[in-house]
Amino acid sequence: MEPRGIELVNRYKRNYCIPAEAEITEEMILEHWKLEIKLTKDLLESNSENRWEVFEQAYTTLYSKLEWQNSFVADSTPTIERYKTWLQMIGSPPKKIYEVGSGKGEMIAYLAKCGFECKATEVTRERGSKHVTDTPLNLSWGNSDGVHLDHFEPTEFYDLVVSNQVIEHFHPDDLITHFKSAYKILVNQGKYIFTTPHCHTGPHDISLVFGYDDPQGMHLKEYTYSELNDSLKMAGYKRIYCAVPANLIKVLSLLRIKKEEKIIGIGIFYLNMMLIVENLLFLISSKKLRRFFSKLLRKLYLFADNIFLIAQK
Repeated sequence: MEPRGIELVNRYKRNYCIPAEAEITEEMILEHWKLEIKLTKDLLESNSENRWEVFEQAYTTLYSKLEWQNSFVADSTPTIERYKTWLQMIGSPPKKIYEVGSGKGEMIAYLAKCGFECKATEVTRERGSKHVTDTPLNLSWGNSDGVHLDHFEPTEFYDLVVSNQVIEHFHPDDLITHFKSAYKILVNQGKYIFTTPHCHTGPHDISLVFGYDDPQGMHLKEYTYSELNDSLKMAGYKRIYCAVPANLIKVLSLLRIKKEEKIIGIGIFYLNMMLIVENLLFLISSKKLRRFFSKLLRKLYLFADNIFLIAQK
């Protein structure tokens, strides 16, 4: 049975990090659900010729009709905590960074304030620069389809391409094209760093609010480490590894272990461990049980809610 009333409202607020005091009604949530189901159908039925047009129209419709998704949704975690692992993986400026799917621009604006030369992009103008106040001079904005990045940017130009909870929104047919295109705009030994939800811990879209086991909304596909590792290799990346949590890097520094020498090795080890664990979880036929055991493993640091990968050219 799908939840209703206060249970539905509370689930929705938790899923989207909406403050408890925000005025969200059951009718607003049902409007969101109905709209997202329709838009998801449009996205999945799009083809390579009309996909950017369909995606731009879908996300413009979503964020213009569901204004509260822009005004209420926010992560209350302090910025420095939220992005400390990203900063550790990115390193020190000067570097040129291109972000795919910048949303309201929190992360890319923070990176710009840290001294990096940044470009933020979105598929719709309902997100992006209109939500950023006090834009740093070293941050520029653009629109793109998010997939054919080299159609919008010069090749071999950026030190880093980043995306934070984005590729699950792409049409699954476009994943390898996206990875190949990111590869083209990176300099030699440049890196693509990204996060995306793991399918064992989801769904992570509105489907979770209504108790579904698999994404029904605009997370068109939630991936595994294995799928992404294989796709990145097909796209040409030479070295693929997991991001090492900032707290662990701090421990390495205290032990006087040079992080430059160990961080990649630890990331490769962690990726191999994740590949083993996710395959073991696949032996559990029930998605609910799989989600339950993945939650237990996360408490032991043997699994992660989100995939956090670095792919080096």
